[in-house]
Amino acid sequence: MYAFWKKGFIQSTMEREPVIQFINCTKLFDGKTILRNISFEVNEENTFTTILGKTGSGKTTLLRLLAGLEKLNEGCIYINGKTVSEGNKIIVPPYERNIGFIFQDLALWPHFTVYQNIEFGLKQKKISDYKSIIMQTMNEFGITDLKDNFTHQLSGGQQQLVALTRSMVLQPKLLLMDEPLANLDVKLKTQMRKRIKQLAKEKKISIFYVTHDHKEAMEMSDKIILLHEGAIAFYGTPEQSIYSDNSFLKEFIEV
Repeated sequence: MYAFWKKGFIQSTMEREPVIQFINCTKLFDGKTILRNISFEVNEENTFTTILGKTGSGKTTLLRLLAGLEKLNEGCIYINGKTVSEGNKIIVPPYERNIGFIFQDLALWPHFTVYQNIEFGLKQKKISDYKSIIMQTMNEFGITDLKDNFTHQLSGGQQQLVALTRSMVLQPKLLLMDEPLANLDVKLKTQMRKRIKQLAKEKKISIFYVTHDHKEAMEMSDKIILLHEGAIAFYGTPEQSIYSDNSFLKEFIEV
């Protein structure tokens, strides 16, 4: 099961700092509580963590807080033992967190070619010799032949691969994915699930993956965070969820 931490908790009792740590994190929008007293930690690198829950449960907000795209109202967030957000202050800005973010709508620029979409982040970071990095990563994802196409000319699966490539050229240690397969058909979803799991293994990165599909969570995850009305209803492995006596978890899985 999982434990809540009290304010003032700074260091893990484990020898190694957790990769991700949320401590008493609360987020409000217009006076409404979206996330309430969220506390959890991911202790191992290369962990696939799924944030599961119904629409409006706070899944995307949690992801945006981790990315530094939103400020907390209360609490602290740590990445590899370093404070990145504390209270209503963003200590480490998004571009310094070494995080890739794939939005549900993919956020591909229609007026850019595939290549231009992928190179944008590298140009912003002023990374030298980025062309070889782009071509190598495009080759790994099998989209080299698409480099001169515009995104509206691509299939849904190809667009997903472009979004993944755009994130991976930045070589992030943490990849955040907000319901990235929501708009794909069943066959393509299955193919992309396998590709994402393969990606996590090959690149040795940690992934936070948002979904409302419990079957997807059970198939892909090392850890599952189930949100209910802005609070954590369950945190554990897929195996633990099967034998849990948590009433909301049982209800959610049966739906």
